[in-house]
Amino acid sequence: MKYLYLTLSSVLIAYLVLVIFIYFYQRNLLYHPSENNYQNDEIKFNYDEIFIKVDDEIKLKSWVIDKNFKKLKTLVLLHGNAGNLSNRIYKLNELNKLDINILLISWRGFSGNKGSPTEKNLYEDAEAAIRWLNKKQVENNQIILYGESLGSGVVLEIAKKNNFNSIILESPFTSIENSAKIYYPYLPVKLLLKDRYDSINKIEKINTPILIMHGKKDDIIPFSMGEELFEKANEPKYSYFTSDDVHMMEFNDQLINSIKNFIEKY
Repeated sequence: MKYLYLTLSSVLIAYLVLVIFIYFYQRNLLYHPSENNYQNDEIKFNYDEIFIKVDDEIKLKSWVIDKNFKKLKTLVLLHGNAGNLSNRIYKLNELNKLDINILLISWRGFSGNKGSPTEKNLYEDAEAAIRWLNKKQVENNQIILYGESLGSGVVLEIAKKNNFNSIILESPFTSIENSAKIYYPYLPVKLLLKDRYDSINKIEKINTPILIMHGKKDDIIPFSMGEELFEKANEPKYSYFTSDDVHMMEFNDQLINSIKNFIEKY
């Protein structure tokens, strides 16, 4: 009996240590600014590198493709939880084929930016990008919000506060809580989480036209989450669901045409 008690006590202590570690280290597990999958993609677009001011200390390194802010709609690309601007060159090469302006920002803590990423901070970063465009005389009804993975959670937060032209979500998740339960089913994630990005409870508050894109072979964010968000979304809504795509979707002609057709509707 004594040995059983000692064994159970050791297991409990080890579990508590793990829980405490996860609680304090969780943002390192969620955000990966140093991860770099850059494949030396050739840049096939003209752009300017700018720094968008959030406050006196934080300025976000960003790329802007300005074809004509006054006449064309502007797509704001809010990227996922890993990598830097160069990791999205392949995506910009294809999006640049569309008759739109593009603004790609990097989060604080990413691409050499000062600061640390948190849910609150990413919301502030995205709002700073919108303010920058507004100062360029780009109205919200001319802005397309594009959220990639983690960026989809940021899009839905700022979209519930303002009316934008349209929304595109690539490989979106329902919430960080639901995602964390998949990877850490043995942890009380609901109690531990600092950043929640509760997209599933925000999407039904938004009436902006929305396109949701997800691959059925996504091994990071389950395809079922994209489906669930689509079901909860209000009309007008559109989907681009594919059988072959994994998490970082392949930007082929079919996908680009789907985005083009969606954008031209609004």
